[in-house]
Amino acid sequence: MTPLVLRAHIKPLPEYLSQTKAMETALREGVGHNRAWYRSQKEHWLGWLAEYDGPGAYGRSDTKRDAQFVYNHIQCAPMLFWLSEALDTPSDILNTTFDAVVAAPNRGAQQCAALRSHLPWD
Repeated sequence: MTPLVLRAHIKPLPEYLSQTKAMETALREGVGHNRAWYRSQKEHWLGWLAEYDGPGAYGRSDTKRDAQFVYNHIQCAPMLFWLSEALDTPSDILNTTFDAVVAAPNRGAQQCAALRSHLPWD
């Protein structure tokens, strides 16, 4: 799956989800924190994927990546969590994942690693 195909799958998903909002609040990351440019994690995804076939804000040099690569390299746990919540992942898995992310020692890579250990791309 390409990043643009993933973007098309994300477009019809709900925008605001309660557990994602709770995670943003607990981590102080995402909407309402750190001058986030997006109003929702859905908008974050759509904006991120819209420019994935070019250098984007991060100066990407390899623009021929698939959606799995994108998922595995995002460094925003609420963004990844939103996708799973929007796809109706069972609540017990979401709850376990939420706890693991909040307990992770640092932002970014460690939180996302904790999340991906419960919510891998597969």
